[in-house]
Amino acid sequence: MIQASEIPLELLQQLPKTDLHCHLDGSLRLDTVLDLARSQGTKLPTFDRSELHLMLAAGDQVSSLDDYLRAFDITLSVMQTEEALERAAYELAEDCWKENIRYFEVRYSPLLHIRDGLRPAQVVEAVLRGLRTAKREFGIRYGLILCAIRSLGPESSLRIAELCVAFKNRGVVGFDLAGSEMGNPAKLHRAAFQLVIDNNINCTAHAGESFGPDSVHQAIHKCGAHRIGHGTRLVENGDLLNFVNDHRIPLEICPSSNMQTKAAASWETHPVDFYVDYGLRVTINTDNRLMSDTTVSRELHLCHQHYGWSLQTIKEIIIAGFKSAFMPYREKVDLVAEINRELQKYDDPRGEVTGRVGLVEADPPQPGPPTRPSKPKLQIS
Repeated sequence: MIQASEIPLELLQQLPKTDLHCHLDGSLRLDTVLDLARSQGTKLPTFDRSELHLMLAAGDQVSSLDDYLRAFDITLSVMQTEEALERAAYELAEDCWKENIRYFEVRYSPLLHIRDGLRPAQVVEAVLRGLRTAKREFGIRYGLILCAIRSLGPESSLRIAELCVAFKNRGVVGFDLAGSEMGNPAKLHRAAFQLVIDNNINCTAHAGESFGPDSVHQAIHKCGAHRIGHGTRLVENGDLLNFVNDHRIPLEICPSSNMQTKAAASWETHPVDFYVDYGLRVTINTDNRLMSDTTVSRELHLCHQHYGWSLQTIKEIIIAGFKSAFMPYREKVDLVAEINRELQKYDDPRGEVTGRVGLVEADPPQPGPPTRPSKPKLQIS
């Protein structure tokens, strides 16, 4: 019998979930990095598994986002062939499926995989092949997000936006702006965002991770981002925070990654618990499964341990993830209803009454008899 004060990791692994913020080049299996390097003849800093793990897995030795990103030089070195990209995408989908993720969105920048002669379109096709194979074998749903890199300049961002347009309805569901925010403001990439928005494509942006709330402001008001990646610094601007809340702009929170990149100093100072308590649309994600040595289940479990989140709260966050997915509305409604029914099968081990987890549709609840609960509950609408 589960103790009333604890939700075990095993239970969270059973729950259907999403992962909306997951980088392909940060989520390879460690053994795959070694295997690809050997087969390709790629030089690594070390072929000792334990030593390589220490180099790739972020820990206390990481001092900033820029420091965190250096590990990607290693994974990118073995991801310059179609075979490697296809394998990486397939294995990521399999890893997601093993923890009962029903829908995930994987993101990466095709321009980081062309150093050995691949064309950007070939890069996209290779990843899509791996994802399609995984869907056939496991039934997992997916979406592909193509990333522009802030430091590569507006012209390269426009090129990524053009790829999004070309692969719309072929697996690509969104455009993202990633990379270091310091000295690389989002507003410089407005043309790329405008192109994808003009073509009715979803967009998100890394913002408020290594720079202040002005970065979030630019992502939303200058670039039209539909979701915000991380948004850790949003808490510093109450007016903007309320705008994000009022307009139900989802936040792609990656707690462990935020601690490792020093976007947050500690679990106690990370704003995610406040965001959830205040009613923002929070989603919990991995960011980089290899570098952060994590899964969605583990991230939820860590939040439960640090913030005391009940199973009911976790269910609501899970529903928020499905509602925030870049998928067609009608498909999303059916999926949310399906997940809602499945979540009702799990009792809350802390003894709380579990009612309906979340609304099937994204609209506010219909008017009804006024109620005044003794203790306010988080409502995700």
